[in-house]
Amino acid sequence: MTRRGYGLFVALCFIWGLPYLFIKVAVATLTPAALVFARTAIGSVLLLPFAVRERPLRALLERWRPIVLYTAIEVAIPWFLLSDAERRISSSLAGLLVAAVPLVGVAVGRLAGSREKLSRRTILGLGVGLAGVAVLLGLDVSVKDYGAAAKMAVVVLCYATGPLIIARRLADLPSLPVVTASLVLCAVGYAPVALAELPSSWPSAGVLGAVLVLGAICTALAFVVFFELIAEVGPVRATVVTYLNPAVAVALGVAVLGEPFTLSTAAGFALVLGGSFLGTWRRPPQARRPASSTAGGAP
Repeated sequence: MTRRGYGLFVALCFIWGLPYLFIKVAVATLTPAALVFARTAIGSVLLLPFAVRERPLRALLERWRPIVLYTAIEVAIPWFLLSDAERRISSSLAGLLVAAVPLVGVAVGRLAGSREKLSRRTILGLGVGLAGVAVLLGLDVSVKDYGAAAKMAVVVLCYATGPLIIARRLADLPSLPVVTASLVLCAVGYAPVALAELPSSWPSAGVLGAVLVLGAICTALAFVVFFELIAEVGPVRATVVTYLNPAVAVALGVAVLGEPFTLSTAAGFALVLGGSFLGTWRRPPQARRPASSTAGGAP
């Protein structure tokens, strides 16, 4: 990759490793619905001027059904459940569980009719990754937190399904307008509940700062960097951030919030990421082709 490509890659790994920490801070005061509304509203306001330059309104209206479905699967449901789950489990554990998204993506693609044959490497990766998830859930999650773990399972399933909707129903549309439309729809949908659940007094500066970071950096800036990275290095290499941003989430959780880093956490981390790499690795083609634009979700 070029220096610019490496710079964008490192930036995105860090940016998408941040949300787990700031969600943990924000949900101490705000409800999950209020947090999702604030985050998507801020992201919408910042991205809208860039999205409208591409004059996508007619194309978006013609595809409103898959866009609504994508919004629900990739943003509205997982962001709410992730925020709710982090009321019970650590931010580092949430980040580690989300690292299983590539593994679940393989299974979802298979169930959705993919004819790609599962190689021995893929099957081994699925087994190793599932073992890592079992280690994390079995040793780092207490019985009282199984509800939060179940919510994280839905989050992972949603994040694995969202790109499939993009690939099959929205791939020919420019990515930034699609993502911006999703953020706007989500903010509008959550507005009535969020406004009713706003705290009676102003949150602390730390909570307000966390919300601002989630909306401006982890949402708006993250998508801009993501699309720039895709244009620079291609969609396949861009997805490697999935393997590295959980490390940022764990490091921040331990360093900033004092969350424990146990031997089981390290073992589960290694197994999940190793399994994800084995399960999704593909031999690069002999001749490189121009990469098409794609879009994915942010934690």
